[in-house]
Amino acid sequence: MPVTGESVFARLEPHLARVSKPIQYVGGELGSVHKAWEDTDVRWALMYPDAYEVGLPNQGVQILYEVLNEQEHTLAERTYAVWPDMEALMRREGIPQFTVDGHRPVGDFDVLGLSFSTELGYTNMLTALDLAGIPLRSADRTDADPVVLAGGHAAFNPEPVADFLDAVALGDGEEVVLKISEVVREWKGEGSPGGRDELLLRLAASGGVYVPRFYDVSYAEDGALVATRPNRPGVPDRVRKHTLMDLDAWPYPRNPLVPLAETVHERFSVEIFRGCTRGCRFCQAGMITRPVRERSITTIGDMVENGIRKSGFEEVGLLSLSSADHTEIGEVAKGLADRYEGSNVSLSLPSTRVDAFNITLANEFSRNGRRSGLTFAPEGGSERMRKVINKMVTEEDLIRTVAAAYSHGWRQVKLYFMVGLPTETDEDVLQVADLARKVIAKGREVAGHNDIRCTVSIGGFVPKPHTPFQWAAQLDVETTDSRLKKLRDLVRADKKYGRAIGFRYHDGKPGIIEGLLSRGDRRVSAVVEEVWRQGARFDGWSEHFSYDRWIAATETGLAGTGVDLDWFTTRERGLDETLPWDHLDSGLDKDWLWADWEDALDPDSVDVEDCRWTPCYDCGVCPELGTDIQVGPTGQSLLPLSVV
Repeated sequence: MPVTGESVFARLEPHLARVSKPIQYVGGELGSVHKAWEDTDVRWALMYPDAYEVGLPNQGVQILYEVLNEQEHTLAERTYAVWPDMEALMRREGIPQFTVDGHRPVGDFDVLGLSFSTELGYTNMLTALDLAGIPLRSADRTDADPVVLAGGHAAFNPEPVADFLDAVALGDGEEVVLKISEVVREWKGEGSPGGRDELLLRLAASGGVYVPRFYDVSYAEDGALVATRPNRPGVPDRVRKHTLMDLDAWPYPRNPLVPLAETVHERFSVEIFRGCTRGCRFCQAGMITRPVRERSITTIGDMVENGIRKSGFEEVGLLSLSSADHTEIGEVAKGLADRYEGSNVSLSLPSTRVDAFNITLANEFSRNGRRSGLTFAPEGGSERMRKVINKMVTEEDLIRTVAAAYSHGWRQVKLYFMVGLPTETDEDVLQVADLARKVIAKGREVAGHNDIRCTVSIGGFVPKPHTPFQWAAQLDVETTDSRLKKLRDLVRADKKYGRAIGFRYHDGKPGIIEGLLSRGDRRVSAVVEEVWRQGARFDGWSEHFSYDRWIAATETGLAGTGVDLDWFTTRERGLDETLPWDHLDSGLDKDWLWADWEDALDPDSVDVEDCRWTPCYDCGVCPELGTDIQVGPTGQSLLPLSVV
């Protein structure tokens, strides 16, 4: 039967009134693209495996959507995870997983591209595959099925879902998706010689992607991983990540998507630079996105103006892993504030480093908008812990910064910390309460009144691949919850400051499952499939997550392997151990990562400075990938907008 891409909307529409938030399934947003199926050669379905309200603002998907649709012979549409009520309806009515642009069956496309920013979206992928009629496991698919391709930060260790993936693209996607499209188009134009296997071999060889089926995994008798090796000629021993240089040449999104339903971020976002070299040892995003590559002030200004004009958003977020570190952030802030003074346009920064914050910058960003709370991330409660994680922020730095904020009219500060970091003790965590008390006391002192708030937000530390902490033992659930309870009780017992301190945290259970999925190997695929068959959906949402279901699935899925949940999570690794992602090249030298891990454990070690401003620390990225740090200052400035 020919693949037609025929819309299923006529079958879907009569049932929309029976599901929650039906508007999320309708499509037709401002900025969306609808191309004729028959006029294109390569067709992509792009999925962010979460609900529409979370997935639509994702900039990575929006950028790839636009980059692909700019190509004459390529079509790209979007699909998102459907809520359980819609899933039940679709199964009952025989409606397949569909795109929101053309409401076409996902199974009709050439490529299903999934963007994973968190491992807890894996079960949503299986739901989409099953609803689309695509066999869950790559080995069971035929030439008629799409190539299931994963990307995103969580794809840097795809082994826990390798059995479900045909291919994986590591790193920046803008250029590699075009290469993949060209390989697919050429293969189809030749009459699809060699079938699916030949296409995947071409992608592995010339498309620069990792194809799990072309690698065999071996294990020792005790269950330890021995090696992951290619099983056919022409496949590289290690697959390298893709790095986009010259961000100014890729000013996307040019045509932002404007949601029909409320989403988690109601703003237009501009990525002002990519990568981070601050060297926080826990931070996977900072490690895998090296080197730093800045956008120029003029490109940022052009992107902001274009986005506001085309989207109608009144808030602009200037995004990166550490936005205040842009070499011209002061000029960017002043130039944009000058441009939009007197208008409804407001500017915002995400969480700001304590040592990069200044009042002048904050005032520029609040010139046209209300003074909402400021967010800082000390991460570690004690000075000792901040040294362990290479977060070079002292207590004096934090108190001085919040004092400046409170004295200039801010009334609320949010502080983000982690629990479960390597070498952590109860006392390290309890010092969070002491730090929060000092913040409130200083705020009351400089503001001259008691209407001061500090919210403490605690997240559980999960060791991630391609970081110095990839060898670390993860803290068990019981100890995590015990430390959080002690901290909560300490804050609540404070009669003088407790009422001014908000306290938000998650228990340790979701973090342990994330840890399993972060550092697991291919044997974890059986766990993911088992828990999905038992009903796991939307595991990143606390109301849907079931720890007991995951525990039961690990016992079933790992039976007979010689390893268990603790082996993947709460066990410390050694240098000689083969890691599941060792054959995937992020550019980072493994010996450098190990040396940094040893430094973390050494109380006498020195801090690792930001290599943007110091000599190279030999992490390996620039020489390995043939790249280099790209930073200003450029000396350029933003001009006022001309009035037409």
